[in-house]
Amino acid sequence: MTGLIGIRAAIVDLDGTMVHTAPDFLVAVNRMRADLGLAPTDIDTISLFVGKGTENLMRRVLALDYDAARVEEHFEAALASYSRHYVDINGVHSSVYPGVREGLAAMREKGLRLACVTNKPIGFARPLLEKTGLAGHFEILYGGDSLPRKKPDPYPLLKVCEDFGLLPAQVVAIGDSSNDAEAARAAGCRVLNVPYGYNHGEPIHNVDTDGIVSTLLEAAQLISV
Repeated sequence: MTGLIGIRAAIVDLDGTMVHTAPDFLVAVNRMRADLGLAPTDIDTISLFVGKGTENLMRRVLALDYDAARVEEHFEAALASYSRHYVDINGVHSSVYPGVREGLAAMREKGLRLACVTNKPIGFARPLLEKTGLAGHFEILYGGDSLPRKKPDPYPLLKVCEDFGLLPAQVVAIGDSSNDAEAARAAGCRVLNVPYGYNHGEPIHNVDTDGIVSTLLEAAQLISV
């Protein structure tokens, strides 16, 4: 894999890229399911649903038991229940992936500007970054409800490029899924993917990417300003 030259900033995903959050999702989802009188589900199932925002997660979880009409019937109550439970346990069962802290530090040492763009609601993302001690690395944080559109739409990445005053070609997106790769390609950014995240249950090697890196530290080592 060749290095990425002329990069001035990195846009890093959160769930499945920096933090293993599926255990938090599982606890909150199963508490919500209990509120609705439904049986608990498992972490492998939940991991398939991560990455496209909380609303999508709720609909996918409800669809385990309900048809489309009943999913919508129960959606608002499920979302409210889930959100209440998630606030209580946000970050408690999660863990930072190996190489993340070292990788972010190495990127900053190279002079890269850093943004975190996630489809997680901003009200969940900010406390998680603070609890894990990662918040201080980022100049910009956009959640899934911060902007009019979320990944895989390129808009959040283009907004970061605008904020930083950089061309998309000077920015690399780093994530665990096709969401990140599709958004980056559409925005004109470079993209690196990690193999250990969620990616909706699909092999990361099927994603159109500039490279698959084992850790964020390896990503930092490939990037040159």
